[in-house]
Amino acid sequence: MKQLDTELHRFLEYSLLDNTLQNWLVALAVAAVALVGLYLFKRLGQSRLSAFAHQTENRWDDAVTGMFSHTRSLFILIVALFLGSLFLSLTHEYRQIVSRVAAIALLLQGGLWLNSLLVFWLKQDQERRKKHDPASVAAINAMGYIGRLVLWAFVLLLVLENLGVDVTALVAGLGVGGIAVALAVQNILGDLFASLSIVLDKPFTIGDFLIIDEHMGSVENIGLKTTRLRSLSGEQLVFSNTDLLKSRIKNYGRMFERRVVFKIGVTYQTPHDRLQRIPDIIRAAVEAQEPVRFDRSHFQSYGDFALLFETVYFVLKPDYNLYMDIQQAINLQLYSVFAQEGIEFAYPTQTLFIEQPAVQAAPAGA
Repeated sequence: MKQLDTELHRFLEYSLLDNTLQNWLVALAVAAVALVGLYLFKRLGQSRLSAFAHQTENRWDDAVTGMFSHTRSLFILIVALFLGSLFLSLTHEYRQIVSRVAAIALLLQGGLWLNSLLVFWLKQDQERRKKHDPASVAAINAMGYIGRLVLWAFVLLLVLENLGVDVTALVAGLGVGGIAVALAVQNILGDLFASLSIVLDKPFTIGDFLIIDEHMGSVENIGLKTTRLRSLSGEQLVFSNTDLLKSRIKNYGRMFERRVVFKIGVTYQTPHDRLQRIPDIIRAAVEAQEPVRFDRSHFQSYGDFALLFETVYFVLKPDYNLYMDIQQAINLQLYSVFAQEGIEFAYPTQTLFIEQPAVQAAPAGA
């Protein structure tokens, strides 16, 4: 028995990489316990937080639950191995390598945690804005994309610094190289900044109906380089963001009411008393519709073949189909009333007056 203990002691005192086998077994046991403990902590913590989050109206406990779910198993393994390595006697070089690996793992995992919190906040803010300010959703998407880009750029710089890279020189080099790249892709960058201008200034939003020169359609998508419209005939119209901002845009999506001007012409043979009644007849036809606001109706001018009356009214909603329905009802009512009053609509006609030459009397005695 004593001999067995002696052999076991010799076995445990066997040296491997400046550490006894006993130290390696202790480090392995600590790493295993840490691995199991951290994994159980993640699972139990996530399940408990999830159950608690379902019972509360606070959204931030849902955010913490989501953050727990983004904890990677590789990160837990690296942390467990790092804790086990604390029980080993390592050289300065090996200890530095282990510390850097653990620090890089922590930085990457921290980036995942912060990214999950940022995405959660963006989703919550988008849901809130969809109810009160739908036009700002695109702006939040763009700002979220920039925020995540900045986050991971910062994490990458910290990782490179832990690897021994001179970050200051790297940033300076990237700045010089960035200028050259910017000159090479200035058109793309112009569209990108134009996209940010559209998103932040919001001259139009998704769903607005636009008229751009001779093109018209509803906005379907505002991208980083292009904006896409769906035309009335069905095809998709694609504009670069830079060209779009340089154009004169008519945005019917921002219309609160529609001003309507229409003219009618009656014949020159219409009696004076009936001409006086025409503005009142038109006014009654307009005010019989809903929802409209009558503005004016006047005998405007003498046309080539008609006496012209101009009428202005407002449709209190921007819907184009509603405007056409109202105008149709007005036209039908005017047609009916004019027929009852004996007022004739004018159409292009010409009256030709022929003057007969005077017949000379025959001379006397002829």
